[in-house]
Amino acid sequence: MEKKLGKKAMLLGVIAHSLPDIDFVASFWLPTADSLLAHRGISHSILFVLLVSPMLAWMSKRIFKEAQISFIRWIFFYFVCISLHIILDAFNNYGVGWFEPFTNQRISFNIIYVLDPFFSIAPVIAAIVLLVIKQDSFIRKFWWKTGLIFSLVYLLYCSYNKMLIDQKVKDALDTDQLVANRILTTPAPLQNWLWFVAAEVKDGYYAGYVSVFNRKLKKQFTFYPKNDSLLSLLPDISEAEKLIKFSQGYYTVEKSGDTILINDLRFGQVTGWEDPSQRFAFYYYLQPAVDNALVVQRGRFANWNRKTFRSFIRSIKEN
Repeated sequence: MEKKLGKKAMLLGVIAHSLPDIDFVASFWLPTADSLLAHRGISHSILFVLLVSPMLAWMSKRIFKEAQISFIRWIFFYFVCISLHIILDAFNNYGVGWFEPFTNQRISFNIIYVLDPFFSIAPVIAAIVLLVIKQDSFIRKFWWKTGLIFSLVYLLYCSYNKMLIDQKVKDALDTDQLVANRILTTPAPLQNWLWFVAAEVKDGYYAGYVSVFNRKLKKQFTFYPKNDSLLSLLPDISEAEKLIKFSQGYYTVEKSGDTILINDLRFGQVTGWEDPSQRFAFYYYLQPAVDNALVVQRGRFANWNRKTFRSFIRSIKEN
């Protein structure tokens, strides 16, 4: 594509790759709980890729007639660009609706943090270089291959880390004679060495942070009760049901005075590696009705400072 379109191919690729995130416009009119479910839903589905790729190919075939690129090749180009987006999004903890509208099941591999600079740095540098150097430069192939290979190798490394963490957690639970119904492991912010863990038991979760460098886990987990009986205090549980669905069942409920909120454990805790009593990063007020518009973002980097960052590094290096 690049030989016939030049740097326009990169621009078209970026636009196509970003297209699934068009679902952000839903947040302008949908209630927050519905917006959470809509994000990475149908626009991140296989059906979306199959329908949109030929549409974009048809438009591009008409606009770039002089390039003499076949319709099938256009389809393949857009199919790869959009598919890459929905595949990569499945590697973090939000979940994507690959099979919507046929099923609402979300796919999430929980392998890489949504904002991991170590994953992004090589492709970003490669993209900048490719935009700057001349079209006929012999080093163009080196740069796009470097960006692609580095990201792929890092993704494989992250997958290895997840397998390592999963085994460490299972061994620790066996040692403590705890039987978990299921186990969530997902990276802490900005890296892939410290992981948040939540092991689901009958009435709640044993949760905490584990480093890939931990040789032996000692008192690593704190118990958090599910408290789902508190939902019966709500006059209407429809909003709570949507959030439970969004959380893939990893949730706890809290009550303080007249306030009832629900936590989504998949997003970890606010600096929980430093203080296990800290609240969960994703908390949604069910009662009273307050603004939950920034629910995914508000706890993500709350309480971060120099002291917290140092403890974060110590937790990673802990053995």
